[in-house]
Amino acid sequence: MQVYVELALLENFCMDFTLLYCAKLVSKNGAGWRRISISSALGACFAVLFPLLPLPAVVGIIIKIVSGLILCLVAGKCKSVKGYIKLTAAFFVFSAVLAGALIGIFSLAGIAYAEGGGYILSSVPIGIPMFGALLLFIAARVIKNKYSKGSKKEVNCRIYAGKSSVSIAGFFDSGNKVSYRGSPVSVIPKKSAEKIIDVEGITEGVKIHTVAGSKIIKVFTADRLEVDFGDKTEIYKGVKIGVSHAHIACAVLHPDILEE
Repeated sequence: MQVYVELALLENFCMDFTLLYCAKLVSKNGAGWRRISISSALGACFAVLFPLLPLPAVVGIIIKIVSGLILCLVAGKCKSVKGYIKLTAAFFVFSAVLAGALIGIFSLAGIAYAEGGGYILSSVPIGIPMFGALLLFIAARVIKNKYSKGSKKEVNCRIYAGKSSVSIAGFFDSGNKVSYRGSPVSVIPKKSAEKIIDVEGITEGVKIHTVAGSKIIKVFTADRLEVDFGDKTEIYKGVKIGVSHAHIACAVLHPDILEE
């Protein structure tokens, strides 16, 4: 089977990027596309060079597993060991499921392929169309967020911290991209925060960028956030809340909370 280096690099980059991005979504990791791209480029180079090394099959599989651990370490934005384990586990599960599916499809379709050392080589570039499908998914998500930004439906919510609570109106804003250590941050007025927590005693903070410039807002972790969606109430635990010193009329909820 003849393999072109350029096509192999592109194929493996697309495959690694797709797997890492899907693992990021499932594990709710805060990794950006730059980290995933760098990791995918490293994985592509390794995937092209590794089959040329005369190594026993068992050693090859071990090295392949180690390379996967390194790719996740480079790609992931993990604030704890648990976060890294979740990302890595998702990546290996997706890789194993995809490998099994490809072998089954190739066998049924009569497509020539070769496997060994933890790699599958075929005459069909599977990773490239998968990457294209992923780009379409990302584009659809971006367009959806863009057009839903103008229709901000107000909801009633309650924030609990210890034995205190506060009720406040709010809305989910797709333009809210504030995060703290990989977790989405919803922003509420200072006067509302003061009803449930000692604002002056908060030591954690995050930098936000506004039209007036950059500033640091204090962040605390609420025990839970209850949001009323008409006749249904959703409860979100351990939500990060930012305290706005600027004048805002209600809570600006982070849209990623809905995915948790």
